[in-house]
Amino acid sequence: MPAPRADLVPLPRSFHDRDPVTVARALLGQRLVHRVAQGDLRIGRIVEVEAYLGPQDRAAHTSKGRTRRTEAMFGPPGHAYVYLIYGMHHCMNVVTGPEGSGTAVLLRALEPEGELPHASNGPGRLCKAMGIDRRHYGHDLCSADLFIAAAPAVDAADIVVRPRIGVDYAGEWALKPLRFYVAGNRFVSRP
Repeated sequence: MPAPRADLVPLPRSFHDRDPVTVARALLGQRLVHRVAQGDLRIGRIVEVEAYLGPQDRAAHTSKGRTRRTEAMFGPPGHAYVYLIYGMHHCMNVVTGPEGSGTAVLLRALEPEGELPHASNGPGRLCKAMGIDRRHYGHDLCSADLFIAAAPAVDAADIVVRPRIGVDYAGEWALKPLRFYVAGNRFVSRP
């Protein structure tokens, strides 16, 4: 495993133990870090996210209730909810609190810090670039190998707010302004 870096320390669980909109905004600018293997440290600055507000949110996976698939989303804050879409792309959500709320924030795009093996704009590409897959389902993001590290926050004036992408099936919930991204960032999946 690569040597630890003093500037890469996992955010505390209390960071995640807040409502998903607050966490979504606060995640912008933070770094997603994955110590994949010996000498392979992957880092990306979070530049695009979507908030999912729990069982009442028709676009959230938890809208169908507590299932084997969604169990991690009902778990403690600061864990990963990783799932497969279209049978081929992994997506990662950060579970937000309190435990049992079924809320989370989808990571949609990263700005690479250093080299990543694949593009990181879009949730499936992000996971591929960072080496994240279903093995990370329920992973504790306060651990030392896959975590979110503190970085300077994005100024509120530089945050763009739009409806989420690809949730047309959710009726009025598809129109809610729950997608947040860094204005002018070229790594955003869809400006």
